Amino acid sequence: MLLIWAGFLALILVILMLDLGVFHRRAHVIGIGEALVWSAVWIAVALAFNVAVYFLYQYHLLGIGLHIGHSLTGRDAALKYFTAYLLEESLSVDNMFVIAMIFTFFAVPPLYQHRVLFWGILGAMVMRGIMIGAGTWLINSLVWMTYVFGALLILTAVKMLITSEQGIEPERNVLVRLARRFYPVTTDYHGQKFFVRVEGRKTVTPLLLVLLVIESSDLLFAVDSIPAVLAVTYDPFIVFTSNIFAILGLRSLYFALAGMMHRFRYLKLSLVFLLAFIGTKMLLAHFYEIPTHVTLVITAGILSVGVLASLMAAKRELHHPEPPLTEELDEAARFAWRTVRRAVVLIVGSAVLLAGIIMIFTPGPAILAIPLGLAILAIEFQWARNLLKRVITYIDRKRGKTGPAPEPTAPASAHHKSPPGSSP
Repeated sequence: MLLIWAGFLALILVILMLDLGVFHRRAHVIGIGEALVWSAVWIAVALAFNVAVYFLYQYHLLGIGLHIGHSLTGRDAALKYFTAYLLEESLSVDNMFVIAMIFTFFAVPPLYQHRVLFWGILGAMVMRGIMIGAGTWLINSLVWMTYVFGALLILTAVKMLITSEQGIEPERNVLVRLARRFYPVTTDYHGQKFFVRVEGRKTVTPLLLVLLVIESSDLLFAVDSIPAVLAVTYDPFIVFTSNIFAILGLRSLYFALAGMMHRFRYLKLSLVFLLAFIGTKMLLAHFYEIPTHVTLVITAGILSVGVLASLMAAKRELHHPEPPLTEELDEAARFAWRTVRRAVVLIVGSAVLLAGIIMIFTPGPAILAIPLGLAILAIEFQWARNLLKRVITYIDRKRGKTGPAPEPTAPASAHHKSPPGSSP
């Protein structure tokens, strides 16, 4: 069993060494074209491993599906891997915004950014492995942990909606403060070095502080993303490998999107809804298991809506002059209010609707809770209005069938008049 894990880690290390020691041995600024090519390469590698997952589980090669991981068919394992990979890759987008802000805060020259992200990946692999092991153990040992993880994801969605990374303060980072306490820090960068000797004393360069902040930020994002992936599958092999391949492609994806992040203004809002959906999926896990293919379709749909809305908004700005500052502020305020209102309605309405669905199988007034939840959602969502109408129509029909029976009508012979002259 340990040999399989060691073999996979060795494969990843070989890939990373080839990346840094062969293809990126000389430091240079990563252009958008090169970043797009490498992004395609990492995605192709991840999808190729998806094919390998199918055969490993279908034929239990190397004992996978028997001694490592869960007993799954090749199709189910491949579908779960792809869904987990897509979910992790999409949640990494928010991490890229934070990385961009960290690079800006420390004024990291573009020439050194690739090296920082490379070593950041090695640290992220270790942290993700530990957290995935802990998360799967908790879920398998404590049944109620699924509710904790589900609630955590919903709270994260709310926090992501109402907060902004503009207030990030890397200088107050715990790791940065510890590094400054034990080592002096140079004011300038010294190439790609993390440590230098100044007057015979070991000194830290700002590049190491950047690495520490990136590692700590990835740890915070892992607290959200790993429970989200665990909502797809509890199989530790699938969770870990999908995480690793998503992280491997994060660097290239960052350089490809770094100059275009301002165009994806609604992508963060998509992540809010995605986390809320995954959190609800975990809360429902013991009552109704949402199929993996449904999760994949909903995830892809939510992300597609965010990307298309962002591109349409960017295109509209190109064809229309920028409005005055006061109009921009008013529009931003109206958008923020609409966003917060829709989020509150979504969370509250979904919670009430979920409670009503649970009441179908447990004691409780489901007939009241379900329409109430739909009524709350109908405030903002047309699909909820349509569904509410159907539910009300269904309830009315049921009440009509079980209502008081109509009064019996007189027999036809009682209303038949006897012809004249006939005997009664």
